[in-house]
Amino acid sequence: MEHDRSTLQPSDALGRAADSSDAPVPGLLRVLCAGRAMAVGLPLEGELLLGRGAEALGADQDPRMSRSHARVRTDGRRFWVTDQGSQNGTFVDGVPLPAGTPHEAQRVIRMGDSLFIPCADVGPVARRGVVLARDFVRGPAMQQLLDRVERSAGHGFTLHIHGESGTGKEGVARAFHERGPRASGPFVAVNCAAIPQGLAERLLFGARRGAFSGADDAEGYLQAADGGTLFLDEVAELELGVQAKLLRALETREVLPLGSSKPRKVDLRVCSAGNKDLRAQVASGRMREDLYFRLGRPEVGLPPLRRRPEELPFLVERFVEELGAHLSVHVSLHEACLLRAWPGNVRELRVEVRSAVQEALLHEAARIESRHLGPNAGAVFGPPPAAPSAVAPSTTEQAPPRGKPLDEAERSRLEAALRANQGNVAATARALGLHRTQLRRLLERHGLAGSGEG
Repeated sequence: MEHDRSTLQPSDALGRAADSSDAPVPGLLRVLCAGRAMAVGLPLEGELLLGRGAEALGADQDPRMSRSHARVRTDGRRFWVTDQGSQNGTFVDGVPLPAGTPHEAQRVIRMGDSLFIPCADVGPVARRGVVLARDFVRGPAMQQLLDRVERSAGHGFTLHIHGESGTGKEGVARAFHERGPRASGPFVAVNCAAIPQGLAERLLFGARRGAFSGADDAEGYLQAADGGTLFLDEVAELELGVQAKLLRALETREVLPLGSSKPRKVDLRVCSAGNKDLRAQVASGRMREDLYFRLGRPEVGLPPLRRRPEELPFLVERFVEELGAHLSVHVSLHEACLLRAWPGNVRELRVEVRSAVQEALLHEAARIESRHLGPNAGAVFGPPPAAPSAVAPSTTEQAPPRGKPLDEAERSRLEAALRANQGNVAATARALGLHRTQLRRLLERHGLAGSGEG
């Protein structure tokens, strides 16, 4: 039986604000206290003075915070932090602050061994919190998504999951299976992109002895999923001819193996997934329109990890525990992880945290710190750095250098983020988990432009 544990500890003020209205409640998300992951919303009505013993922090206190550590205020759009002369300092977006000088915070604020995230709306955390479950760390966005998945599982035959690589699409597909009427049946996961050319038909539908040279009776993935759920990851990667046969099998609920003249009945549900927009795949001719209408709706979209920062400290703790390493996690590692974009999402985070643990063990460190994290971990893929040259740069216009071809998926992400934020560079950078300078370089590389800093 699945066990959930909520970590939410909202203040009374935040609870009242969230209950009284669904209007956005600007504030801070407290995601780490004295090195321990948490998810607590602190509403910010103009200004808040934080420090050890502050009433807003409740019973969870950080001994490394000064009594009057830092003042945080918002003008409704931006968050400003002023260190009050604290003993251990205040860091904003990884940069130490001089005492008494206000500084804008975009990503993360560090005070002692505590971390805070500026947030335009802490209401979702107040209402839902972060839940630790068997296979998930579930922030508000993931909980809402899984609610939709559960409704689809109870009433629908299919579900399509759209999300970036590494966001956990197979985990959501398993949730669809486990919450449906065929939960006791098999769950068969197929990576369509990994099927060798020419083998998809045999692997999906099976074969009979003599169907081709050396063929024996073999069950296909659809027969194996009979009575349960078939999960087709990257379904648009299937050859068009195979897509046509798959559509017929789903419509008739019959499978005709290679070399057989008698179809076999199958009773299954289908969950598909992909990191590319299916409608765009249809428009480009890579996916049949009729198969899209059979599999593409209803659809749920997994938010990337950079839009679920409240989950990240819990994930880091979980990945360290998975290795059984008896090492503490220093606040600097959590801070560094929150400052990075993680284009590979949860999958990449797991790999890099494990590498950091191994690096710490190799050097016999007592704890895992940011210095144990690889320099490229969580970084957005971009052009390679230019080779140093002894020749002075020319002032005349030159042809663009021949280098790595432009990443169309990266360009699409940038364009979508710009549209979602009305072209505002600062807001787009925050949404992508990038520094504004890094985003400008990527925009320049792809020939894109923002409309302002905001």
